[in-house]
Amino acid sequence: MQTVREAALEVMRRYGLTTVFANPGSTEVPFLAGLPDDIRFVLALHEGSVVGAATGYALARDAPALALLHTTAGLGNAVGALSTARVNKAPLVVIVGQQDRRHLVQEPFLAGRLEQLAGDYPVTTETPPRAQDVPGALARAVHAARTMRGPALVIVPMDDWARPAESLPLPAPEELRLPAAADTAAAGEVAALLGSASAPALVVGAGADHPVTWEALTALAGRLDCDVWQESFGARAGFPQDHPRFAGHLPADRPRLRAVLAPYDLVLTVGAPVFRQYPYESGALTGPGTRLALVTDDPAEARRAPVELAVVARLPAFCEALADAAGADGVAEPAAGGGPSAGVAGAGRAPQRRRPRRERPAPPPPPAEGGPLRAAHVLAELARLLPPETVLVEETPSSRPDLHALVPARRPLGFLSAAMGALGFALPAAVGVRMGAPERPVVAVVGDGSSLYQIQALWTAAHYRVGVLFVVLANGRYAIMDRLAEKAGRSAPWPAFEEVGIAAAARALGCPARRVSDHAMLRAELEGLLPELADRSGPLVLEVEVAADEHFQP
Repeated sequence: MQTVREAALEVMRRYGLTTVFANPGSTEVPFLAGLPDDIRFVLALHEGSVVGAATGYALARDAPALALLHTTAGLGNAVGALSTARVNKAPLVVIVGQQDRRHLVQEPFLAGRLEQLAGDYPVTTETPPRAQDVPGALARAVHAARTMRGPALVIVPMDDWARPAESLPLPAPEELRLPAAADTAAAGEVAALLGSASAPALVVGAGADHPVTWEALTALAGRLDCDVWQESFGARAGFPQDHPRFAGHLPADRPRLRAVLAPYDLVLTVGAPVFRQYPYESGALTGPGTRLALVTDDPAEARRAPVELAVVARLPAFCEALADAAGADGVAEPAAGGGPSAGVAGAGRAPQRRRPRRERPAPPPPPAEGGPLRAAHVLAELARLLPPETVLVEETPSSRPDLHALVPARRPLGFLSAAMGALGFALPAAVGVRMGAPERPVVAVVGDGSSLYQIQALWTAAHYRVGVLFVVLANGRYAIMDRLAEKAGRSAPWPAFEEVGIAAAARALGCPARRVSDHAMLRAELEGLLPELADRSGPLVLEVEVAADEHFQP
């Protein structure tokens, strides 16, 4: 007779969950021991790395990934990474081990109170009432992760795996289809709103990071002849950032946001909140002459948006319909600076107020002989040499404004960061991205402080020969915290940590690493590494000594 474990493995195969990211404990041994050859097991040395790698894998493949966690300690260690997966909208199926069902009532050693441990961050949490319900719970978790875009948890007592399964249909559909067609009436309404504006602008976000959406928004921006801004603190890029109409990243405080949006009488946000902020400042988000509209695939994003019109829709199809409604001349990209196509939305529109195109900031000149390297020097070299199809995974908070200014995302999934702001994402996520999309070059750019939160992920990269280049900007301190303390006019109680050596720690975890201390060495390393990045068959850490930046303004 088939066991619950065997039935669960069939469910995993059916839905493509054939890679298991895990840091197992004893409650998971009955599932893992003797794992079939067609199920790939990927060990990470901390649960944050487990979920981070699974998150990168899911986002790279645009499909659910499977993580396995060990009861209370494992799930507790992973909560921060699960919150990042939820806000990054990564579809994860997470199996959480539990003690033997037969004596749970007595709370034996390793029994966990697991249902509420991760709070509201899982999209669903299910403890099957019987062992025989485990396979169906896994199938439902796949659908929940896909449709609700986040981690779906299934808690499985360890003795369930050996129980006899039922030969009944799973209480979950084999296929769940989501409507892909756009609401043409809603697309026409948004197009008409854009057509009534004399100076429209687009704001794009992580939700627009899809090849079809990029193409549609590029066509729409050409027809409107409008600026396109990226949301602040976005986890992904929603538009080609080397495009002539790309204006930059929105500032994250209200006074600067009002100033940036003042030239526009209508701002349409696509796939992003309206608007993500960081430090609180008083006042409205925009000035009185700027109307706001939103198109998103996230109902919660729509509900809280202070806009005139919000549309919830599947973005690729909707943006195609919107671009079509905004002009009838086809989707050919007009020349930079050209006027909008004549079309439905543009008919009768007031003359466009011309704005000078924004130039991308020039890279800094190399430091003087013997002068210190700064993060901007490293980022400028990356911008010069990175292949266009590179996935850049970012976790360098104090240098992120320079990264945005100097290193454009030129392809969908060209930029990936932690939407939640929690540290410990980039190293394991980069590993997962490269495993999920082995044809894409992957570079992780992280601060030395950030790298310490999940430095264990370097062991996984080395053991499984995952070809990621990790560029660690080492200033020996939490520079962003220093700047924030200075802004508050107070002294910082935390010390620097200049004695920490990331390259040495990487080598101790089996990952090759080199330390770079000057510009000539940096240039030589990157010129040798980056052209062959797509073909790397193992990881490398470059720890680059940089001076701390003296200013920070997100």
